[in-house]
Amino acid sequence: MRAFERFLTYITYHTTSSEANGTTPSTDIQKVLGQALAEELIALGCENAVLDPLGYVYASLPATPGCETVPPIGFIAHIDTSPECEGCGVKPQIIEHYDGGDVVLGESGRVLRVVDFPHLPSLAGRTLITTDGTTLLGADDKAGIAAIMTLVERLMSDQLPHGKICIAFTPDEEIGEGADHFDVERFGAVYGYTVDGGVEGSVEYENFNAAGADITIRGFSVHPGSSKDTMINAALVAMAFNAMLPSADIPRHTDGYEGFFHLTAMEGCVSEAKLHYIIRDHDADAFLCREKLLRHAAAVLNEQYGAGTVTVEWKEQYRNMAEKVLPHRHIVDRALRASEAAGAVPTVCPIRGGTDGARLSFMGLPCPNLGTAGYAFHGPYEHITVEGMDTVTEILLALVKEYVDSNA
Repeated sequence: MRAFERFLTYITYHTTSSEANGTTPSTDIQKVLGQALAEELIALGCENAVLDPLGYVYASLPATPGCETVPPIGFIAHIDTSPECEGCGVKPQIIEHYDGGDVVLGESGRVLRVVDFPHLPSLAGRTLITTDGTTLLGADDKAGIAAIMTLVERLMSDQLPHGKICIAFTPDEEIGEGADHFDVERFGAVYGYTVDGGVEGSVEYENFNAAGADITIRGFSVHPGSSKDTMINAALVAMAFNAMLPSADIPRHTDGYEGFFHLTAMEGCVSEAKLHYIIRDHDADAFLCREKLLRHAAAVLNEQYGAGTVTVEWKEQYRNMAEKVLPHRHIVDRALRASEAAGAVPTVCPIRGGTDGARLSFMGLPCPNLGTAGYAFHGPYEHITVEGMDTVTEILLALVKEYVDSNA
């Protein structure tokens, strides 16, 4: 079975995670796909495949005869999809012999336009899979799951030599909690690779330092007719708080290694207002400065309106994995050679986001990320190609071979 065939099955499962529930997994629906994946792994020959009570799927393939000394490597993808866009009722559009032009997304009124996604012409001639414009597609990260599953099938059916191969599928990666309960010892790998987003052939070992910040503003509501020097309009204070942050440091105006403040949600009235930000920066010192800037803005407004008017709750999410991966640079080099062997263009670029691998690297499992061939994640313009997914599978196979050959 090809990866895209599995992918089209996996996206029928609704697996959106949620920041609001405070449970693991954050939504029980993730465990439905998790159980199906565990059963599929068993059917493929992984006798120890299991879905644990927290929604993590673990499995492994023992080393083939003669490869017992090959370092155990692991492949990881996540089950959940982003809560930023509807993930239920995905209806994919499959366009064979795509012409590289604009694509109308069903009857949603949305159009996948070349002017917005200039890479589209480079996909001409392939089979393109898009949404119908009403949901996300789920390639982040069900394309990664599909590639790993197809790797397992190929290793078993073709009787290819390999060291121990460790597999894990995690819940709640999209809300920054995918590694919260990951059992590195149980996983059993010396080196890991997440397969989670990016162009096929991309190898990523630098990511943002990341945090979330909840800002709460407590106002003082009195009748507007008699409120001079008394009323504190929380909604207006919230606007003033945001205005104190650098206006150019937002996702729309940043790229590469540039960090940002991203206001993801806001609500409020005169009495109370709340702002939620995610904060990102590749540079550790700049990341610390961003936290200080948020706290300074709160301090200034508290001086103006009274202590306790503005509070900041800062939650660190993950750190830049480069610190832990670069001492094992060979795991990156092997992935680049595998990409080239599979016919992809090997590329290294910083992740403007994060993966489970960012935190796993700090938990003792050096874990760069490999691309899945998808584009425009977390929204209705998400798309991927059948051929790209095939190439990702070939990259994983070539990577397994890299470890076998280097140990010969």
